[in-house]
Amino acid sequence: MLVVNVASKCGLTPQYEQLEQLQKDYEARGFTVLGFPCNQFLGQEPGSTDEIKEFCSTTYGVTFPLMDKIRVNGRHKHPLYAELTQVEAADGKAGRIQWNFEKFVITPGGEITRFRPSTKPDDPAVVAAIEAGLGEAAAA
Repeated sequence: MLVVNVASKCGLTPQYEQLEQLQKDYEARGFTVLGFPCNQFLGQEPGSTDEIKEFCSTTYGVTFPLMDKIRVNGRHKHPLYAELTQVEAADGKAGRIQWNFEKFVITPGGEITRFRPSTKPDDPAVVAAIEAGLGEAAAA
């Protein structure tokens, strides 16, 4: 799966298109994108869960699951992100989510690969991490 914190009013919002394409390309093989709306970065996700889902489906054709809005940083961050933020990105740094659209590929074996917001969902490194996880699932 690919876990990503999302926002509807961010310069990176067009990444929804690539996330949806990953969903379409790999869902038959057991892969899914999970979007976690977050309003912690300059108020770029102000809507309700229903408004966010409506925007994503009508604007970007999103079919992957969008969860309820959560916090990804700080004292009240969601437990999932408490775990995910311990993983280092390619820059060797773990810790706080830097911005909207930070991505985590999680394999069936529990390996996690972290990608910073500027790394697009269709980047070869992201696709390679997804493919490796799918290969791991097929071998099981």
